[in-house]
Order: sequence, then structure tokens, then C-alpha cells
Amino acid sequence: MNPILAVDLGRARIGVAISDELQLLAHPLETIPANDQAIPRLAHIIREKKVDHVVVGIPRQMNGQIGAAATEALRFVEKLRAILPCPVVTWDERLTTVAAHRALRDAGKKTRDTRGYVDQVAAQMILQGYLDRRQHAAHAAGKVISNREK
Repeated sequence: MNPILAVDLGRARIGVAISDELQLLAHPLETIPANDQAIPRLAHIIREKKVDHVVVGIPRQMNGQIGAAATEALRFVEKLRAILPCPVVTWDERLTTVAAHRALRDAGKKTRDTRGYVDQVAAQMILQGYLDRRQHAAHAAGKVISNREK
């Protein structure tokens, strides 16, 4: 299997995380400046790592609605879909950046020391949630099939 890449889109920085080849564990990969070189850099990583597909976090509002940040992320997804050789899917990423800050703080990191890293950790959290959901769905489907065989 090829790895899956996740993207946490921010106004200043884009966090990137990648799964292992078994698509079970997410790892921080890189922080990319959110500028006109971001999409070409992502495309390069995707080709270099032979990525199976890309997961982009969509920051929905707490009530589930799509606000300005989510609309911006969806525009970014469309740009990626237009140039990438692999599928791009979206994932609800409410509060992942907050959780990433908390995890780094709990690990004893000062906020100013984590500025370049927190986006990668947020992307890692997006990807791990996505991988866990896929794993859970695969197990659930397997149980249904095995129950039918009995």
C-alpha cells in the first residue's frame, strides 16, 4: 500500500502529515508556507512519496456549518484536485489545531517554540482520525461478512 497524506490548511502555514505504508499510523512530515508555492510543493511531495490519496481538513464551525475558513479550504481542495494524480478527500477537522496546541503544551513545549510544528501535529491528528475511522469501518464490514458466513 502507498501512504496517505493529510493537509492542515492555515492562513500562514500548511501542516503536512503522512501515514506509514500500512495506512495505520500518522506521522508529522513538513510545514509549508501558505503562499503560491504551496500547491507545487504538495504536488512534489505526493509524487515523491507515491501517495495513494490526500486528506484535507475542512474546519467546519461547531454547529457543522461551513464558514469562511472552510470555504477557503474547499477552494484549495478544488485546486489540488485539478492538478494531482491521486484522489483528494475532505475530513471534518474541528478543533484539531486547538488539540495540537494542547498536546504540545502537555508535552512541555512552549507556544513560541511550536509555531512551525503545530500545523504538522494538527495534520497528524486529522490523518490519524481519518485512518482510525477507515480501520473501524473495515473491521465493522468484516464482522458483517463473517456473521453472514456463519
